[in-house]
Amino acid sequence: MDEEWEFRYSASLRIYGDIVDFDAITKVVGVKPTHTHKRGDRRSEYARPYPNDMWSYSANIDETENLSLHLNALWAAIGQNAEAIKALKDTLTVNVFCGYRSDCDHAGFEVPHQSLTIFQKLEVPFDVSVIVITD
Repeated sequence: MDEEWEFRYSASLRIYGDIVDFDAITKVVGVKPTHTHKRGDRRSEYARPYPNDMWSYSANIDETENLSLHLNALWAAIGQNAEAIKALKDTLTVNVFCGYRSDCDHAGFEVPHQSLTIFQKLEVPFDVSVIVITD
């Protein structure tokens, strides 16, 4: 029997630190956040409190679509404001959080060089959180 493997991808622009005004961040980035939280908030009753305020945006791309589509959509949404977003790094942390999840323990992924523009223009590292879930 052929096993069907699951692969999930994500990419988010994250801005975190001591954020006084989420609306000001929204104006700089040019899109509404898909998630915000304040320092001390909890994701659930039993979760640890968040250590920082955070503003984040993820493009509306299905998790089953490859990472390059997530990165391209994210860049299309925020690229015109790249210089202003970079300027936020003077007082806040700015990164692009990429995620890769799979139940296959012997796979990888590829990202075309054109999809890495966001990292060069924002001057942030290409980091990927990899989660492999096996039974």
